[in-house]
Amino acid sequence: MRLTNTLTASALALCVTATGVQAETELELARFFGSCDDAGTDVGAAVGEACIIQTIINAYSAEDNGVTIETLPTDWGNYYDQLKAMYAGKSAPDVHVIHKSSIAEFASLGALMPLQEDDLRAAGINPDDWVDRARDAVTYDGQMYAIPMDIHANLWHINMDIMAEAGLVNEAGEPILPSSPEELMAHAKQVKDATGKDYLTADFAQFPIGVRMVLAMLWQQDSNVFSGDEATVNTPEAQRAVETIVGLFDAGYADPNLNYNDSQQAFLEGDAAIQINGTWMVDIYDSETRNDDSALASYYVADYPQLFDEAATWADSHTWALPGTLQSEPEKYEAALGFLAWLNDHNVDWARTGHLAVRQSVLDSDEYQNLAHRDEYSNTVNIARDNPPAVRYSAIQDVLNRELQSIWLQGKGIEEALADAEREINRLL
Repeated sequence: MRLTNTLTASALALCVTATGVQAETELELARFFGSCDDAGTDVGAAVGEACIIQTIINAYSAEDNGVTIETLPTDWGNYYDQLKAMYAGKSAPDVHVIHKSSIAEFASLGALMPLQEDDLRAAGINPDDWVDRARDAVTYDGQMYAIPMDIHANLWHINMDIMAEAGLVNEAGEPILPSSPEELMAHAKQVKDATGKDYLTADFAQFPIGVRMVLAMLWQQDSNVFSGDEATVNTPEAQRAVETIVGLFDAGYADPNLNYNDSQQAFLEGDAAIQINGTWMVDIYDSETRNDDSALASYYVADYPQLFDEAATWADSHTWALPGTLQSEPEKYEAALGFLAWLNDHNVDWARTGHLAVRQSVLDSDEYQNLAHRDEYSNTVNIARDNPPAVRYSAIQDVLNRELQSIWLQGKGIEEALADAEREINRLL
């Protein structure tokens, strides 16, 4: 395998024992996605993000490739705080997952190792097979810093039994979705009047799902929360987006107090017609329909509906990066490249979660096209949007989440909260 010119032939020789047999190489890997206590090595049998990714990792360690991988215990909620602490303590993992939206922050600090195309090709990774959006996701300031694993986006997960009871299913058996804020409220009332159920549920009280909903409605109005180095949060477009969500709360059609797990449970127990959540829930909810005791017997997945002038939904990408310190450890670098190639080869397995694949060859394959519900949200890839790269993106998102939650959880005025968010984001930019 060709290595970058920072890795000398003498250094590479350290990978090999005196008998010429490559020594066992151990890689530390950091990821989120949750835990999977019974993950084995049968990738095709795994369900859900945590079990699918851990099974892919386990299967690589089980190969006769001289590499074993230790998955470090990390928690989704404070993953980036942990990752920053590991980098600061000079104990960064050898491989780690990172969102597209966080690459600018880590790359700007020199933490990530720039990846050379020649090295990726020598390892069996063809960057030309990545779709343009995926290639852009791992590129910062003209340099590639990771390999893409998916495009993930917000969807509408729908309980079709509740929608049918409310008269919101068309003759083709598809859900009737709103095309304006006014129609959204009318549909919500229709569901509540007919079934007594909430129209939709989402995590409004914990993680930034509410932020992503507001962003989608901003982009649908050709607006954004920042452009270049200027925040544009306190705008008529943002007020309309927030008012649309608050209107559901005020009318009793959605509960702003639910956290991530509680909002999922409400949907699974049949307490809401719709859950707004990501692509990562598709295979979990699909598998739930085969549970005889589940309230989710009839499940549909829809693109985020167009409520304003143009279609848009929030999206990001999971990618895999290496620390810059790996340049001085050629055996780990080579092993890490081999593992990245393994991940790239298993793109269709990862897509079973519901995520959008990043390899054109996978997107064109019958295996991918035949995945459950895939045709129901096929337009999501065309309407997926995200903010431009920003080195303080995570902090900006935290500000938005805090201020939006202050509106629907604490009664803060919409204009006051948006003005406070704009002021703080301007300081961050």
